[in-house]
Amino acid sequence: MLDRLKIILSPAEDLIQKEMTHPITGQKLEIAYYLPICDEPKIHSFITVPFSKNEYPFMTLLQSNPNFTKVTDPATWNDLLMRGQVLIEYQETVFSFDAIKYNYNDLPEAKLETSITGPQHSLSEDPITSLNVIRNAYMSPELVCDKMTVGNLSQTSLFILYDQRKVNKHTLDLVMNKLASIHLDLVQSVGELERLLNGKKYQLFPTLLITERIDRIGRALSFGKIVMVMKGSQYALILPVTFFDFMHAVEDHYESIWMTKLLIVLRYIALFITTILPGLYIAIVSYNPEFARLQLAFSLVASRSIVPYPSFIEVLIMLVMIEMLLESSIRIPKLIGSTSTTVGGLILGSAIQQAGLVSSIMIIVTSLVAISNFVLPIHTMSLAIRFLKYPIMVVAIFFGVAGIFLGLFFYIICLCSTRSFGEYYFRFRGDVSSQQGDIGGADAA
Repeated sequence: MLDRLKIILSPAEDLIQKEMTHPITGQKLEIAYYLPICDEPKIHSFITVPFSKNEYPFMTLLQSNPNFTKVTDPATWNDLLMRGQVLIEYQETVFSFDAIKYNYNDLPEAKLETSITGPQHSLSEDPITSLNVIRNAYMSPELVCDKMTVGNLSQTSLFILYDQRKVNKHTLDLVMNKLASIHLDLVQSVGELERLLNGKKYQLFPTLLITERIDRIGRALSFGKIVMVMKGSQYALILPVTFFDFMHAVEDHYESIWMTKLLIVLRYIALFITTILPGLYIAIVSYNPEFARLQLAFSLVASRSIVPYPSFIEVLIMLVMIEMLLESSIRIPKLIGSTSTTVGGLILGSAIQQAGLVSSIMIIVTSLVAISNFVLPIHTMSLAIRFLKYPIMVVAIFFGVAGIFLGLFFYIICLCSTRSFGEYYFRFRGDVSSQQGDIGGADAA
């Protein structure tokens, strides 16, 4: 049985294949099962221990116990293994044993990518538990699990998952070569691994997607992408990705097509607002008032009549204050985090406006920028977009509205020249609202 399984099954580190020989009778027992989705204590209790003790004829046990089922068709072996069954060959007869294990009750709740109608659990810091839920979510015999270690001292276990039939072989070879070239002493999180795999120190946009959601991982595997699960981290890495992958939430596949389209358009509007609005405020107030209607220009001038410094200083003060509030909300203890940041934002924003240090319109602009940034569904892209507004502000100070368009043109050039493990980063493929899924509508080449 084991020799035949090696031919018909894809190689996987989590596929356990054992051959046991009884020390007294010399009888042989072959068993095969997937470790993450099977309950090993149950296997020991019902199979290995009774076979080793030989207190009762083992063939009689297999035939009389209803937990064991005789398997006559080898074509069903794949399906049985993927459904948490243990295959047993004893005296040239194959049996199956139901040992499936579900670890959903042990999973933490999703924190970064929350969903209303989708699954509420995220991955676990225990890689075996994570592999359990991934195997149950993507029950394909073509799913391959390779294992390796990263970090010379930490020796952190890393599991590489991919669909052998759909994955791009060139991309897979590129990933394996990059992983083999990592020679750091300590690698302890997927965020650190992402920077190492990226390779470019000054890369502007994230080229790997960090996710905690099981449904996103399953859909990524179905498109031929590669998923990495690391010991000690409840997040996984997905690659290769496109820019549009970061603009789609997992719920885009659950809602109606009209609501999905509306939300996607809303995210791109938010992306546009959070990137250019501070620079646009500086350009209109200081250099190009003709771009605004006359009434709006008068309102801007009137609100800034008591502000004692140029517009870019005003914008910089408010943006720095917002950045400090965001960072404090992350670092401060959770029990007082939401209260302190809310009170700090309200009181400080109101006081600074009443003191005449910033205009009332600047308060609106800052609020819009902060809210728009939170609309983006993926945290790593949200962090990148938070940075993009500052270079736009710099060129707006010197060139006005023309500088804003110059900055946007530079960003588009960066997107077009970026690659994610050989894939074009700024290439839209597919439709997220279709039945194929929401991972950017991009299946591997």
